[in-house]
Amino acid sequence: MAELPDSIYGEIKRLCAVGDEHAERQAYPNAVASYWAAWDLLPEPKTEWNAATWILVAIGDANYLGEDYVAGRDNLSYAMRCPGAIGNPFIHLRLGQCQFEIGNFERAADELMRAYMGEGREIFDEDDPKYFQFLASRATDIQ
Repeated sequence: MAELPDSIYGEIKRLCAVGDEHAERQAYPNAVASYWAAWDLLPEPKTEWNAATWILVAIGDANYLGEDYVAGRDNLSYAMRCPGAIGNPFIHLRLGQCQFEIGNFERAADELMRAYMGEGREIFDEDDPKYFQFLASRATDIQ
């Protein structure tokens, strides 16, 4: 895979760092705006760049944390088209959580199981226990 020019990559990293600072202060709309500005710098086709994965995941994570679950589902689903996304336990966790929150329980169970299979019980430790409890209610041998 081709690499981004240093000037573009540097600006993307800078914008994402700004987004991360906003997210740490729970200013999620500002974080999302910074991440989208980084996304806009990616050359077409955007989904073929490694940076596309982590930018979209940052957007989807900020959507989730800001309780914009539909946008989180959409952005994390789009991230699945990018390099290295499928099989990434964190992405599957966040996507499953967004699916759960909007009532798509079958999709939620599928995504949460993928997260569980990739990292085990520990991936659920930092979040509301309802997600793990939901998964355990849908699958056998989950502890």
